[in-house]
Formats: sequence, C-alpha cells, structure tokens
Amino acid sequence: QVQLVESGGGLVQPGGSLRLSCAASGFTFGDYAIGWFRQAPGKEREGVSCISNSGGSTVYLDSVKGRFTISRDNAKNTVYLQMNNLKPEDTAVYSCARRPYICNSRWSGGAGMDYWGKGTLVTVSS
Repeated sequence: QVQLVESGGGLVQPGGSLRLSCAASGFTFGDYAIGWFRQAPGKEREGVSCISNSGGSTVYLDSVKGRFTISRDNAKNTVYLQMNNLKPEDTAVYSCARRPYICNSRWSGGAGMDYWGKGTLVTVSS
C-alpha cells in the first residue's frame, strides 16, 4: 500500500537547522511530485515546498525561500527538506504528500495530493 513516512523533526533553537525526510513506498516514486506542507496550532495548513517527479522543478513558499531546500533521491524513494536559519514561526507539524508528476499552480492548497503522511513536529524555540 502507498505509504509516506516523515522523520527528522524535533526541537531546535532559532537560527538552527533540521533536515526532514519523506520516505515513500508502495508506488512508482519517480512518477510523482512530492510536496511538503505544515500546519501550526490554530492555523490553516500551508504548502511549504514542492518538487517535481524528476527533481527538475522546485517551488517554495515565499517566507522560506533562501532558507529551505527541497531535494529528492529517486534511488532511495526519499524527499528531503533542508531547513536552515529556522525561526519560531516555522514551528508546525510538517507533512509530505504526493501528486502525479508536477507541482501545478494549485499545489500549495493541496490540489491533487492524494496520499499524505502523518507528519513530524518541528519546534523552534529557545
């Protein structure tokens, strides 16, 4: 069955770094774009970043540009989110999701994402 499993979350001080992983199984990984989303307490879910099936196209939420980097290793069926210079406002549960091939114009709202992981908690606090 299709599975997406996130890992790498934790507690980090402001200015610190974390690398999240999204490990996929149960489907042809190279046929799917993967998006990272986050939801903070009391706030709506937002799309953080998305990478196309080949890795050739990436998109980012404006507030994380220059700090976060998404990448994928299709040989390992894994997508990574490197998060640097973390801020308290980055605190949230981060989840990954898949959609066929590309990150279309509506990806950030979750359009076309048909399977989701359960998420990993990132807490940025001193």
